[in-house]
Amino acid sequence: MVSVSKAIVKGKEPLYRRGIFTFSGSHLLNDLVTTGMVPALVVLYKNALHLNYTQSTLVVLMSYLTSSVSQPLFGMFADRKPRAWLFSVGLFCSIMGLALTGLAHSLPWLLLFISISGLGSGAFHPEASRATHLASGTKKGLAQAIFQVGGNSGQALGPLFVSLYIIHSGIHGLLWFIPVAVLSLGLTGQILPWLSQKLESVKLDNKKQLKGNNNYLGATLLSSVIILRSWCQIGVVVFLPFYLHNLSIQQSEILSFVFVGAGALGTFFGGVLADKLGMKRLLVSSMLIATPFALIFPYVHGVLSVLVLLLFGFSVLSSFSVSVVYMQLMLPKSIGLASGLSIGFGVGAGGIGSVFMGGISDIFGVTTVFTILSILPLAGSLIAVFLPNDRKEKKQAAL
Repeated sequence: MVSVSKAIVKGKEPLYRRGIFTFSGSHLLNDLVTTGMVPALVVLYKNALHLNYTQSTLVVLMSYLTSSVSQPLFGMFADRKPRAWLFSVGLFCSIMGLALTGLAHSLPWLLLFISISGLGSGAFHPEASRATHLASGTKKGLAQAIFQVGGNSGQALGPLFVSLYIIHSGIHGLLWFIPVAVLSLGLTGQILPWLSQKLESVKLDNKKQLKGNNNYLGATLLSSVIILRSWCQIGVVVFLPFYLHNLSIQQSEILSFVFVGAGALGTFFGGVLADKLGMKRLLVSSMLIATPFALIFPYVHGVLSVLVLLLFGFSVLSSFSVSVVYMQLMLPKSIGLASGLSIGFGVGAGGIGSVFMGGISDIFGVTTVFTILSILPLAGSLIAVFLPNDRKEKKQAAL
């Protein structure tokens, strides 16, 4: 225990690869069933339960609201007294909750099961992100990029899984995720002894954990950028099947996979580039580069639309892992809260935006929604200009 603490103090602790890939794999499973499949399932829920657009997007709202509100709370709870078992139980509940929606016969039951899944995701993310932080050693950017690539890959595979399987099986096919939820306990359980020991060891080095001051203004601005990016991402995934009404549901879900899959690649490369360019520069430039692709997407067709969607997803989501590390830099005394805000509240706010856009769709049509989505990256880029310089923040934290 003492040797581990000394390694931490000296800043020479190596990357714990087994842990990083376990956390990334569990992140893939969690985001597959939450942010990946839930938006893609809206069309099927709508048809199965005869819902309108506003009722359909309530499903996304409940999923994201329960996870986004609970994640900062779980994060603050974990900052006071970390509990490694929440990492395992949270993943189990997020998968099991979605599986049980296969039994839902009315909107209230559907929202109840979706809420269980959202709360599970809310409990999972802060502990998983903290665990990644502890396993990262001196390579925090790379570790967080691998962790977030797992989550983004799950988001990308969600629509693809829906198009290849759930469309043919119906929502009852979701019941097959019950054994997946049980198996997830084995995946996460095998790393819990290491995580529990690690959490105990860092108590010997509280000074390192508390170095630097929380920058709440910077955290607020960064949360605003993340919320706008989330509205854009979730809006595209939810409304793409309705917008491309001339395509089959399966074809439109594959396009959603292209968008989020390109974002997963962007997440990894964004994490690598941030070490050279700086997090603020990457955040501003990625959102700015995404703007023209967002603007022209409604006006292109065929293969060109696929290419534009790919570049749009790659650019707008390339700052995903960077924003998590950036938030941790803004809130060095509250790592759990930082993870809850960047992964939970900020991303989960996309569900709120989807309901708002669902109401607009009912009144003005889906085309209007895509017009709104096209200006969100530009607004996020402009706000990001006013973020604190991350390199100066690092120097101050090192003093």
